[in-house]
Amino acid sequence: MPTQRQVSERAVVALIGAVQFVNILDFVMVMPLGPDFAKGLGIASSHIGTIGGAYTAAASVAGLAGGYFLDRFDRRKALAVSMLGLVVATAAGGFATGLSTLLLARVVAGLFGGPATSLAMSIVAELVPVERRGRALGTVMIAFSVASVAGVPMALKLAEYGGWRLPFFAVAAIGLVVVLGAVFYLPPVRGHLEAETGPRRPVGMLEILGDRDILWSYLMTAIVMMAGFILIPNLSAYLQQNVGYPRDLLWLPYFVGGIASFATLRVAGPMVDRYGPFVVGTVGSVLVLLATYLGFVALPAWMPVPLIFSAFMVAMGLRNVAYHTLTSRVPDNAVRARFMSLQSAVQHMATAMGAFLSARLLTDLPDGTLGGIERMAGVSMTLTLLLPAMLWVVERRVVRSEQARARAVASLAGGSVPLSSEAESHA
Repeated sequence: MPTQRQVSERAVVALIGAVQFVNILDFVMVMPLGPDFAKGLGIASSHIGTIGGAYTAAASVAGLAGGYFLDRFDRRKALAVSMLGLVVATAAGGFATGLSTLLLARVVAGLFGGPATSLAMSIVAELVPVERRGRALGTVMIAFSVASVAGVPMALKLAEYGGWRLPFFAVAAIGLVVVLGAVFYLPPVRGHLEAETGPRRPVGMLEILGDRDILWSYLMTAIVMMAGFILIPNLSAYLQQNVGYPRDLLWLPYFVGGIASFATLRVAGPMVDRYGPFVVGTVGSVLVLLATYLGFVALPAWMPVPLIFSAFMVAMGLRNVAYHTLTSRVPDNAVRARFMSLQSAVQHMATAMGAFLSARLLTDLPDGTLGGIERMAGVSMTLTLLLPAMLWVVERRVVRSEQARARAVASLAGGSVPLSSEAESHA
């Protein structure tokens, strides 16, 4: 029989995974639905990217703003409020009457969806001990695979049978169920509000940004997101225009890649717990380099597109679980939500920068193909090459900080502890 601790952790991970599924699906379904709502609302197709970017820009702003106040509240209550705001904004998108109202709905969705992500990750990091955190975060990140495998096809089918508004209402309904689950089943998360080592002076934003460990972590975050999003927004166009992959089979690489990513994330978390973020992240980075080269530079004729796509998803899954697990160890509990809120802002900013850079690197050729693919892939691979060094630096700094915190706690308690449990497990 499972112990109460195991049941509690599983319930937390399941609920946070549901939060991430709703949040991710709310974002990723908009672009595939673009032609449908553009036709229904009389919106020019050139504005579809603007609608997708509205969410990202708003989430970045919300991340910066949330850094000032999120750690002042019970994380469970803050998550419920953020998810409720996301639910209302998503439903409002289904009631849009034109470009301006749809843009407004997506901006509001981003304002609430950004903090929801950082709060969700903060709850996992605070409630799950570090020795099991990689497994927990790997499980939570499966939400991305589920959104790719089941969520997007479901949204497209709903739009086919009930119109483009129906997917917005369906995701809002699922989100409302998740809100109720968070309110009634998540435990209060107030440890960051309770002084564990005596009176605590409030930590300001400038002080957080003045922490070198945090700055190194944010730099690593920017590199990871830019390396990925130089490529990701252009996958569909590249496959159709350059590779000649048929439009009616475009769902297949996403479906197969999502399944492969799902399987990878199930094992990536335990691997990070056992071998550490640097080792697993380096292996993932090497695989990303190989998949990027094969998919965008060499592209062997004998290798099926779904296979290359799956290799790319597997590699990114390994890299991302290692990266997220390491960044979860950077902040103290007292500033965790603010740290992750600012990290969310960095992620969204780097995503936008990667997409903008790819647009500068690519050109439309007279034959209808995209020029500059090799240049774009080269920039992404160069950024990926930097990641192992960043993982090594951040992990070393985190271990030293954990040792220092353990000694400080032991000194206040009148004891002597050479290493914290977190530092000892990855030293």
